[in-house]
Amino acid sequence: MGQEPEPDNGEDKPQSDEAHSAFTPPFGVPLPPAPEDGQTTSEFARPAGIGEPAAEDHGAGSGFRPPHGGPSAAAGVAPPPPPATGPLSRSTPWQDRMRVMLRTPMTERPTPERTLSPTEETALPVPRVLDLTLRIGELLLAGGEGAEDVEAAMFAIAHAFGLDRCEPTVTFTLLTVTYQPSLVEDPITLNRTVRRRGTDYNRLAAVYRLVDAIVDEEAAVSLEEAYRGLAEIRRNRHPYSKWALTLASGGLSGAAATLVGGGPLVFCAAAIGAMLGDRLAWLAAGRGLPEFYQFVAAAMAPAAVGVTLNIADIDAQSSAVITGGLFALIPGRALVAAVQDGLTGYYITASARLLEVLYLVVGIVVGVLIVLYVGVQLGAELSPDAALHRQERPVVSLLAAMLLTLAFAVLLQQERSTVIAVTLNGGVAWLIYAVIAHQANKSPVLATALAAGLVGLFGQLFSRYRFISALPYVTAAIGPLLPGSATYFGLLGFAQNELNAGARSLLTAAALALAIAIGVNLGGEMARLFMKRPGEKTTPARRGAKRTRGF
Repeated sequence: MGQEPEPDNGEDKPQSDEAHSAFTPPFGVPLPPAPEDGQTTSEFARPAGIGEPAAEDHGAGSGFRPPHGGPSAAAGVAPPPPPATGPLSRSTPWQDRMRVMLRTPMTERPTPERTLSPTEETALPVPRVLDLTLRIGELLLAGGEGAEDVEAAMFAIAHAFGLDRCEPTVTFTLLTVTYQPSLVEDPITLNRTVRRRGTDYNRLAAVYRLVDAIVDEEAAVSLEEAYRGLAEIRRNRHPYSKWALTLASGGLSGAAATLVGGGPLVFCAAAIGAMLGDRLAWLAAGRGLPEFYQFVAAAMAPAAVGVTLNIADIDAQSSAVITGGLFALIPGRALVAAVQDGLTGYYITASARLLEVLYLVVGIVVGVLIVLYVGVQLGAELSPDAALHRQERPVVSLLAAMLLTLAFAVLLQQERSTVIAVTLNGGVAWLIYAVIAHQANKSPVLATALAAGLVGLFGQLFSRYRFISALPYVTAAIGPLLPGSATYFGLLGFAQNELNAGARSLLTAAALALAIAIGVNLGGEMARLFMKRPGEKTTPARRGAKRTRGF
C-alpha cells in the first residue's frame, strides 16, 4: 500500500528561488496578503505600523533607508516630482540635471521622471533599453564628445525609460552600462566597443535632438520610436561630399597662410598643397593604412609645395605656405576633448586622447621633417623670419580668420544652420586675440587663453539655448588660434640642426594648445555657473565632484 500523495493546495510548494530565503514563513503558517497595486514589493520595506526612524546624518546616505525627502517605502505613495527650483528642476537643461544625478549617491537619486505602472515596469525590456543607451553613447563618443557629456546622455536615456538604478561608464574605446533592479537581484551589464571614429557634427546634433525628445515627458517617445530615430540618424548622408571637404581643406590652409602674412600667391599655393595632402590622405585611408600614416602623407604635400616654391626662386613666402598647410592638420578637436576629460576627472579617457593627439602630431612632424630635410639638402633657403613680418591689415586678417572658421565648419560636417554662428564666433575670437597680442603686445599664450575662453563661453550659451552639443559652436571657432606657426618653426629648427630654437618653438606650440583647451573648458564652466536660460529667475545650483585634496 503506497502512501497517498499530499494534496497540492498551491501554498506549500515555492515557485521561485526567493521563497527559499530564511525569512520564508514555515509550513502551516499562512502567507501574508499579496501587495496591492502601487505598493512596493521590496524585501526591505518597512512593516505597517512602524513609523519613520529618527533622521541621522549618514554622510552620503545609507543603502537601507529611503532617500532624503522621499516617502516611506511602505506608504505606497508616488514620489513627489522634482523640485521647482534647484539643480534638478525641470527648467534646468537635462545635461546639467544628469550630471548632478550621476554625482549623487544612488540611494539619494530621485525616481525616474516617467511614472510606470506595475505592468509596464514588469514588461520593460531592460536589455533593449540598455542596448539603446549604448548605441547612442557610441555615436556621441565616436563623434568626439567628452566622456562626461556621453555619460550624462546615457544616464538620461536609461532614467527616462524608468531605469533609475543605472550606472554608465565611459572610457576611450569602451562603453559599459550596469542596471540593478534591487539590492537582492543580480545586476545586468552590457558593454560596447567603439572601433570607428568620425567627424560628423550634423549626426552629433541629430543624436542630441533624439536624446532631448526621449527625456522630454511631453514627447513620450517609446522604445520602438527611439530605435527608429536612431536608425534614421545612421542612414543620414553627410551634408558635404568628399570633394567639398577637399575644397574646404584648401580654403582653410589658404586663409591660415593669409593670417601669417601671405598674399594671394601664398593663398593659392597653400590651398593647392592642402588639397593634394587631403587627396593623399584619402588614398591612404582607402588602402587601409592607419591614421598615423594618413597624417604623414597629408603633411608632406603642403611642405613639398612650399619647398618647391623656394627652390624655384618664386617670390612667395614658403614658411607661410607650410604653416597654412599645418593648420588643417593640427588635431585641435582631440586636444580640447582630452583636456576637458582630464579637468572633469576622466583621467583614463583623457590619457588615451592625449596619446592619440601625440601620435597624430608625431605623424605631422615626420611628414614635414622628411620634406624639410630633403629641401635643405637640395639648397632650399628656409628662414623663419620670412613669416614673422606680419603686415598691419586688420580687415584682411579678420576676413581670413572667418574664412578659416567657415572652412573648418565644413570639414567638421556641421549643420548649415550653425555655420554662420560659428563663423562669427571665430571672427570674434581672432579679434580678441589680435587686440591683446598684436596691439597691446601682451603674451600670445594669455591672448590665446582669453580668446579661447570667450569661444567656450559663446559655444556653451549657444548649446544651452538650442539644447545640443557645444562642440559645433566651439571646435571650428578655435581654428584661427591653433599654433601652426610655432609648430612649423619648431620643425624647421630641428631640420636645420638648431635644436634649442626648435625645442623652444615646440614648447610654445604646446603652451598655446593647452591655453586653447583650458580656455574653452573654463569658458563653458563659467556659462554653466553664472548664466541662466530664458524663463529662469535664478541660476540653478550645480553640484561638483568631491575632491580629496591630496589625501
